[in-house]
Amino acid sequence: MMTVPDLQRYKREKKKVIVVTAYDALFARIVEQAGIETILVGDSLGVVVQGKPNTLSVTMDEMLYHTKLVVGAAQKSLVVGDMPFMSYQTGKEEALRNAGRFLQAGAHAVKLEGGAAMVDRIEAMTNVGIPVIGHLGMTPQSVNQYGGYKVQGKGKDHAARLVADAKSLEAAGVCAIVLEAIPSALAKKISEKVAIPTIGIGAGPHCDGQVLVLYDLLGLFDEFVPKFVKPYAHLKADALQAIRRYKEEVEQGKFPSDAESYH
Repeated sequence: MMTVPDLQRYKREKKKVIVVTAYDALFARIVEQAGIETILVGDSLGVVVQGKPNTLSVTMDEMLYHTKLVVGAAQKSLVVGDMPFMSYQTGKEEALRNAGRFLQAGAHAVKLEGGAAMVDRIEAMTNVGIPVIGHLGMTPQSVNQYGGYKVQGKGKDHAARLVADAKSLEAAGVCAIVLEAIPSALAKKISEKVAIPTIGIGAGPHCDGQVLVLYDLLGLFDEFVPKFVKPYAHLKADALQAIRRYKEEVEQGKFPSDAESYH
């Protein structure tokens, strides 16, 4: 069973932390059977499952529902619940209450976006024993502020601010930090400056681990494919072929055959 302390041990032992998202029981089982030890129930479900243009409309109830599905299927993985937009931004009391709801749903940790401004929320959570993973760089819940999904930390001042944010999150007690869509050299610098694992997504090879959205990894979602995504399969094409074959066989009277009929 993967645990939060294992994250720090992986960093010390220079062993990569490998994270994949999952949103339901079927894929949670498949991900775990593949040997993935950490599963993120990401608010990315708003895009890849619900078909929305961004993650902003995902609710706490929806996140808790999907978290319960994953937790019910995963036997050994560390399950992280992604705190949705406006579930923690309004203040530490609501943030603490919502983080607690994730743990009551079976999650082992929560993830939230933002730097130094989130320190009081993180401290409130960690003080009562709720493990927290931070998220810096291109934070999808701030997509409107960025004017789209754009690489962050290119300028010297912004890069320095992200380094400072990472140190602030570490001091507040986060157990790991996701670094999304930032230059590889900056991710390397942050990874060297903090004693907790960095988990990259579009942040180059120098992070202490990597995370990918499952639907991107499997080639199921192709409406928007960031540069940092590498499809390891093309299941959408396979699915289209299978469904078209089914349609043709029904139309031609080939399915169901005698083999698929009861006697």
